[in-house]
Amino acid sequence: MRFQNSITFFFTLLTFSLLGQNMADYTGNWEGKIENSKIFNFTIAIENLQSENAVFKISNNRDIIHKPFQIDTKQLIKIPISENLSFIGDLSENGKEINGFIKSGLLLYHIKLTKSKTNSFIGTWNMLMVDELKSLNFYLSVENGSGNEYQAYPILGDDRFTGTWCANFQNKNDSISFSDFKTGLKFKGKLFSQKIQLGIYLEDSLVMRTDLKKSKTDWEIGGFATNKNNGNLQLTEMESHILKDSLPNTHSVLISKNGKIIYENYFDGYNSQIPHDMRSASKSISSAVVGIAKDKSLFNNVEQSIFDFLPKEYQIYKDSLKRKIDIKSLLTMSSGLDAVDFGIERKSLASEDNYQPTQNWTKTILHAPMINEPNTHANYGSANPYLLGVAMDSIISEPLELFMDKNLFQKLGVSNYIIQTDMAGRPYFGGGMYLTPRDMMKFGKLYLNKGKLNGKQILSENWVENTFKNYRVLENTVDKNGYGYLWWHYKYDFNGTSINSNEARGAGGQYIFVLPKLEMVVVITSGNYRNGKTQQPELILEKYLLPNIEK
Repeated sequence: MRFQNSITFFFTLLTFSLLGQNMADYTGNWEGKIENSKIFNFTIAIENLQSENAVFKISNNRDIIHKPFQIDTKQLIKIPISENLSFIGDLSENGKEINGFIKSGLLLYHIKLTKSKTNSFIGTWNMLMVDELKSLNFYLSVENGSGNEYQAYPILGDDRFTGTWCANFQNKNDSISFSDFKTGLKFKGKLFSQKIQLGIYLEDSLVMRTDLKKSKTDWEIGGFATNKNNGNLQLTEMESHILKDSLPNTHSVLISKNGKIIYENYFDGYNSQIPHDMRSASKSISSAVVGIAKDKSLFNNVEQSIFDFLPKEYQIYKDSLKRKIDIKSLLTMSSGLDAVDFGIERKSLASEDNYQPTQNWTKTILHAPMINEPNTHANYGSANPYLLGVAMDSIISEPLELFMDKNLFQKLGVSNYIIQTDMAGRPYFGGGMYLTPRDMMKFGKLYLNKGKLNGKQILSENWVENTFKNYRVLENTVDKNGYGYLWWHYKYDFNGTSINSNEARGAGGQYIFVLPKLEMVVVITSGNYRNGKTQQPELILEKYLLPNIEK
């Protein structure tokens, strides 16, 4: 009888191995632990630069990537590692540092590598954006399992990481695999009767492995402690409402007046070292890049047609009306294309939701019909700045991200940031950059000071003045906001007077307020992506900040 049971058990295992598991049995919530709090904080090293033995290394507590390479020029360093992972950077003139980007998935992570005593260049890559994980809890939601079909979505207990965008779900026998096309991480799992053994990989190199078991309780996500105020201003009423969750998901509030930070506070575990997802607030940074290109005479004027910059394959879309789409119309959301992102009953043909799932965003956008003549009506839509990115990429001889870094971010003293790319791998001008709130503040000060920061004229005063002009009303917004060159306009009523504000705005509540009359810049970051409170920072400014500032 014991022999018969053994045979039965053997054939059960054989059947399991050959046929695989029904993913319906694995649908549900799973949980495990991350190896340590810094497992995704990688050390980047370049050794023996400009020699035949040059090598590029990525490591944590183990060696992950070891890539020999050679460079063709003295300054520009290009290191292809795989199809979805690469490094590009510039050696400084003094030879002491390399400023560059790791391209992983859809993200360009800026990396600053400093020369060590051993002549290696060393830096840190915080792949999950945070300086250290506050929770080691790792969760996996397996959904819609049936036969070999399923979806799986990793979720961290530390919700300061903005999450994965997973796809390419595969299942073969007792193995599953999928990938996060945002960060470039890959996941490979082994199915057992009571657990999933999941490995997390950077390309084909293991970063960590964890055993997942079925969740029996609710997941513990977020809820981290609040930091203390670093300024002299007391805003106890606002802080009380944030802590009691009546101003929910407020991550940071910073105020600068007359050039000095008078209030700086972080909530829910955020701090000054974590780049925050700016969403569409980074459209205003895209505007600055266009301005720098104009200041450098890389194009003649903002009245130039977009077709002056587009490759030959897109010239077929140039007709009598579309040829009038110029740089200015794209900066002011008035291209006339059917590219409205929100506020209309039907879905626009070139809205972000429609063009982003396609393989060729430029083709999808230009194929859309015109609903207005350019420079007559303004409707907010990310396709407009996206085309600006295509235009700038066509006229800048070096990689666009290096141009942005050298001519804007290095001059602002900004190095801890991330750029989201489009499907072609170039910086996406429609939004999605990650900057720390302090660095967002620097960008706001640049505009408050008419293009100058720390005594340097980074952006021409003329460009800033033109940027802040009110060209026309955004017709698809509730407040009918005025709009400049990818900057919002709004007025706040306070003590019987109106305070004009120029604003970089992003979904979820990412704001840079520039208030010239008060010599003030305010930065507020938030996480209100799904609760309808994306404009909560306006309430915070008007009800809690302005009254206290005036006192």
